[in-house]
Amino acid sequence: MKKKILIIEDNEQNLYLIRYILEDCGYEVFSATDGEKGIKMASSLLPDAILLDIQLPVMDGYTVARNLRQNAYLADTPIIAVTSYAMPGDREKAMESGCSGYIEKPIDPDRFAAQVEEALTMKDDAKEVE
Repeated sequence: MKKKILIIEDNEQNLYLIRYILEDCGYEVFSATDGEKGIKMASSLLPDAILLDIQLPVMDGYTVARNLRQNAYLADTPIIAVTSYAMPGDREKAMESGCSGYIEKPIDPDRFAAQVEEALTMKDDAKEVE
């Protein structure tokens, strides 16, 4: 069964590239273009991982991550911030809001799938421990 990845990203070019890389690696990819839609989609889809832009319309990624963490069904889902916010303290702010990983844009197409797989492996390891 293909693993489901939800991308919450408003930039069409970034969304296209991320979708292309992940689908090429065999993932089932879904997307939302703003924070509010992303929360609704995540709640119904229950993806294996969520890739979250921080600078989004309607609701920023920090708020989205906090909201997702309040949903018991998504509490252990890896949320990876994929963002151009790369100033000192930005990674920490993303992690404090509920993200479990952080990838700076522009993404490295040669490494991106491995970074996502690493987040999914951490989730699978957590399941085995329970």
